[in-house]
Amino acid sequence: MTRFLDPNKNDIEESNEEISLRPLTLDDYVGQSELKNNLRIFIGAAKKRNEVLDHILVYGPPGLGKTTLAYVVANEMGGKIKVVNGPSIEKPGDLASILSTIQPGDVLFIDEIHRIPRVVEEILYGAMEDFQLTIMVGKDDDARSISIDLAPFTLFGATTKPGSLSSPLRDRFGIVSRLDYYSDEELTAIVQRTSRVFQTPISEKAAEMVAVRSRGTPRIANRIYRRVRDFANYQDEKEINSNLTKEALKLLKIDDLGLDDVDTRYIRTLIKRFNGGPVGLETLASTIGEEINNLEEVYEPYLLKLGLINKTPRGRVATEKAYSHFKIDLFEKE
Repeated sequence: MTRFLDPNKNDIEESNEEISLRPLTLDDYVGQSELKNNLRIFIGAAKKRNEVLDHILVYGPPGLGKTTLAYVVANEMGGKIKVVNGPSIEKPGDLASILSTIQPGDVLFIDEIHRIPRVVEEILYGAMEDFQLTIMVGKDDDARSISIDLAPFTLFGATTKPGSLSSPLRDRFGIVSRLDYYSDEELTAIVQRTSRVFQTPISEKAAEMVAVRSRGTPRIANRIYRRVRDFANYQDEKEINSNLTKEALKLLKIDDLGLDDVDTRYIRTLIKRFNGGPVGLETLASTIGEEINNLEEVYEPYLLKLGLINKTPRGRVATEKAYSHFKIDLFEKE
């Protein structure tokens, strides 16, 4: 299986180590049971008809396995995968150069597909519907269209912002699904699998400790495992146990809810500086020195899921649960 990366763009850069963590079959892919069951049927039916799989759009918060699922689909269909980031496709020529390399049955994975320019999106319509690329060449009176036949392929689009996709593009996907946060049990299984890949075993209790602090997200679970593994390797421990994990998590400033230093500063500033809110996100981001998009897309979804904050028309508000978790009196002022 190969990947397509534009060396001149900041596409999706992964080390061989990260790629090795990716399961290659639906049976090995942990979580998203309903989607997996449906995909098993869709893939089986397409292979029986000797057709390519219909175009797929998956959406959800970052780190839930959208890219991994694209690799699995490509492998299950017996094709190759070409990976590109939406923002790197700046003009029709960029898309044409990618599509011209596609072979029958390939999967083209476009991450952040909501960020491709509208002029590129319009060319993508024909490629998705008719496997035909139509581009304009020349200018003014000499302008003319050229149509190029493409090999049948599956477009696998991923986005964290499905609402930013235009209706014409969204409607051209035959399979649309949201990825859900993972359960602690699923994340424990992922951590244990990762430990086998890295050949540094972790006890079940330690794996559970990592899982419950992983914000329902496999990417975070694997990241925490790597850092805990560093502590184990540094101390010449052959296995990661619960005591070592507890010590590492404390030094990493990850609490029992999975809140890290940014989460803590967000909540404590909201409560102590702004009396629990409401306060606008821009003001809050400026106060704690974080990017607005980073807070809104990475941190707030989990804080909302835990019920630690509420979004209101006037701004963010800390809940009673937030006061309780940080052991701050509800009526305490700065």
